[in-house]
Amino acid sequence: MPIQERRILYRHIDVEGWNPSIDCYVKNGGYEVLKSAVSRPRAELCEEVLKSGIKGRGGAGFPMGMKWKFLDRKSGKPIYLICNADESEPGTCVDREIIYKDPHQLIEGVMCAAYAIDAKQAFIYIRGEYINGYRILINAINEARERGFVGKNICGSQYSCEINVTRGAGCYICGEETGLISSLAGMRAYPRIKPPYFPAVMGLYDCPTVVNNVKSLCWVPIIFKEGGEAVSKIGNPKDPGTYVWGVSGQVQKPGRYEIESGSATLGELLYDLCGGPLAGRSFKAVIPGGSSMKILKWGETFKVPMPDGSAREWRVEDIPLDGPSLMACGSALGSGGVIVMDNTVDMAEAMANLNAFYAHESCGQGTPCREG
Repeated sequence: MPIQERRILYRHIDVEGWNPSIDCYVKNGGYEVLKSAVSRPRAELCEEVLKSGIKGRGGAGFPMGMKWKFLDRKSGKPIYLICNADESEPGTCVDREIIYKDPHQLIEGVMCAAYAIDAKQAFIYIRGEYINGYRILINAINEARERGFVGKNICGSQYSCEINVTRGAGCYICGEETGLISSLAGMRAYPRIKPPYFPAVMGLYDCPTVVNNVKSLCWVPIIFKEGGEAVSKIGNPKDPGTYVWGVSGQVQKPGRYEIESGSATLGELLYDLCGGPLAGRSFKAVIPGGSSMKILKWGETFKVPMPDGSAREWRVEDIPLDGPSLMACGSALGSGGVIVMDNTVDMAEAMANLNAFYAHESCGQGTPCREG
């Protein structure tokens, strides 16, 4: 039986009759979670995120609840929340669908997260090339402010928080959280050394800061509504939730597909949902999570250690689509940008193209990047 999508974050995307206005969003239950969240204890909400086990969807895969837990709440400094909407990893195109077609889902996620960590100012740092996305977000935030979902006394509570949208300057390194923080503060987008610059302690303006990806923040209202334990049971317990895979390259049906973590293999994604290779061709290689991830040669096999101490052989097409499985094969799910290359692709030329991109976009901080 062919695999099926489970659309949670993409539940509104391309649905007939749906539009990105606040009227449509509210009509379908939007901002109800925010209304209830601002009356709940912050510690309780943060605990639900921790219990969910949801990992960051930006590429690093660090547990979101743990990142919130590290936040320095005793410093007396203001706390900031930053939504990373830079999406500059080549082959990645999944966050922009939410921004363009369901912006209020993101805004509600930002406001729920900001309340939970007690941030009075939130930022959405959007990729500079997403000019229409920037305009859509500005309009959506103005709509939300008029309804009392952004700004002062949110939903009639004592809590107030503003959202500022900032366009990046087209720099790849801004996808890394400390480089993003430097850029947002008006400096060169240059990654900061950890320690001492752990964002949870010394982030934006050297204040405690949480940086989460678009999809990560969209999970927050779902967690608050359903409860962390319920969300932790979606997909692979070691990497719960769904992942949106943006498939590009030589397949019959490139596109964006949302699947429960671990419920399908790479082969099922490319054959059942994407229709397989183009007519008369065969797959040669796949990059599973954006161009900076390790390339998997089609037909390659891996010996993967199992929890009981044994080893199992997986072909590339048998790899389950979740973080631990891809890491066990030496790659990573990264940003979920699946780049497919078939037997017509000159791999040397393709790699030279990627190398030229990274040579141009490198910050030059590390010796290999700086010296070559």
